[in-house]
Amino acid sequence: MYQYTHFDKQFVQLRAQQFRDQIERWQRGELTDEQLLPLRLQNGWYIQRYAPMARIAVPYGEISSTQLRMLARIARDYDKPSPELLAHAQATQDELQAAQPGLTLHAAPLQYGYGHFTTRTNVQFNWIPITQAADVMDLLASVGMHGIQTSGNTIRNITTEAYEGIAEDGIVDTRPFAEIARQWSTLHPEFAFLPRKFKIAFNGSSEDRAATGWYDIGVQATKNAAGEVGFTVKVGGGMGRTPIIGSVVREFLPWDQLLNFIEAVIRVYNGYGRRDNKWKARIKILVKAEGQQFIDAVEAEYKAIVEQDGAPHTITQAELDRVQAFFVVPELKPANLPSSVATSGQLYQRWLQQNVRGHRLPGMKAVTLSFKRVGFAPGDADADTIAALAQLADQFSAGEARLTHEQNLMLPWVFESDLPALYEAARKLGLAQPNIGLLTDLIACPGGDFCSLANARSLPIAAALTERYQDLDEVFDLGPIDLHISGCINSCGHHHSGHIGILGVDKDGKEWYQITLGGADGSQLSGPALAGKAVGPSFSASEVPDVIEAVLTTFRELRKPGEFFIDALRRIGHEPFKAAANGARHPKQAQEEAVTEHASE
Repeated sequence: MYQYTHFDKQFVQLRAQQFRDQIERWQRGELTDEQLLPLRLQNGWYIQRYAPMARIAVPYGEISSTQLRMLARIARDYDKPSPELLAHAQATQDELQAAQPGLTLHAAPLQYGYGHFTTRTNVQFNWIPITQAADVMDLLASVGMHGIQTSGNTIRNITTEAYEGIAEDGIVDTRPFAEIARQWSTLHPEFAFLPRKFKIAFNGSSEDRAATGWYDIGVQATKNAAGEVGFTVKVGGGMGRTPIIGSVVREFLPWDQLLNFIEAVIRVYNGYGRRDNKWKARIKILVKAEGQQFIDAVEAEYKAIVEQDGAPHTITQAELDRVQAFFVVPELKPANLPSSVATSGQLYQRWLQQNVRGHRLPGMKAVTLSFKRVGFAPGDADADTIAALAQLADQFSAGEARLTHEQNLMLPWVFESDLPALYEAARKLGLAQPNIGLLTDLIACPGGDFCSLANARSLPIAAALTERYQDLDEVFDLGPIDLHISGCINSCGHHHSGHIGILGVDKDGKEWYQITLGGADGSQLSGPALAGKAVGPSFSASEVPDVIEAVLTTFRELRKPGEFFIDALRRIGHEPFKAAANGARHPKQAQEEAVTEHASE
């Protein structure tokens, strides 16, 4: 994985010092809250529903055991609300709970001392006081981490699929290109004031596991007939209020022209993207509105950059070689730890089936640890667990781990002979659930429990579904299902791309949930990227588990032998599932929904 140079280390340390100065000036009253706002956002510090939220960048998901230990320290020592703040937040949650007629779901007490893994391989903390933000940034800088460009109208944390460099179907390892793009885009003046935030994803395998169709720019590695490396470039994807799949604007872009072409795309966006309406400011709106004219404008801009400006951002072979040297196979040695695991047991065999993937190196495996557990929010890890992850990475994976799009953590360098010992260690931590890719491997944003933008809570819904589907025989029988939950239309839980999507909506100050079916992220299982379709009016929180169960019961009744949920849905059509979902509506809630709909007309 990439190791910071002296320049990199100095850069993030100076940025941390600069932020400390800004915080101290604010504390002295020399900066107002309004003046501090853009400065803290530039470093990943938000003010959420109850407290600050710190967003830490993990570029393309790669994280070292040293960095994990630092995150554990921050969770333990800094992610602490005052007793008064915690009491206020819990009282607010209790009031919200009491205001929901017929609501039978109960959120767990608000947790602190945790890190949260997001769908874009960031790590978030929800309770760090803003007065301690500078101390946290200093600690992060000491291990090559920061929150730069995890917020604001700029290029955000650049992602890849988790299996880059180790995938059996790999074409090109795109991590070096993602790292080059990260360095080039950081604090680039052209990208400091974009119309809206901007997200880039790379995928280097034949299967699109990075969901590139859903990004502002999606970069897919390819090779032409001559065997030359290049990229297919999609532009204009995005979720949120208007879900749109990205359009291919270049079928084959030579690898050395990657930065020049990205700059052309963003120059056009910067020049023509809307700034008068934040809901229409994303590049997807511009691409959809202009179509071929947008592509023509990008090509004209790219031609000018190459011919008039001299292609200033051409990636040289020397630069690629320099960065690629960091992405070599690390020194590998087996842990050779004893294990008492019965390798013939059903749980272990299921874990091998769901959580262990093949590897491009003989005798090696990639292992995903599941962060979808009863009693925990999806993607949450307390300080002790994060510290234990660092130990597992050191023992079993050459000191390296990777955060995944699905809010789990993957160990990329595991010897096949070490699988029993790793399973035993993961099981003791509660991280060996054999559910990767199955129904209970669900994605959920923090929702209304923490986020000030959310219309409804996500975590109680995730908890209810996780608890209801604890029978592994049932979960395995249902087969692969992507279930995604978002607390608002911003779609941080990626509900649009879920085979089953759940969206929190606000109606007259009450929490309701819209169910969508048939979304896809672009993977081999799901097929081409596609937004799901709503099955009807929204449902109350207490109805959602019954609605999901009704949909899945219909699937069981109508599927062909061996047929997966998404395939059955496409073959049968939405109507039987829609009827089942609406048939699960509780009579009292149906009446209240009708009253709410009538009042809003």
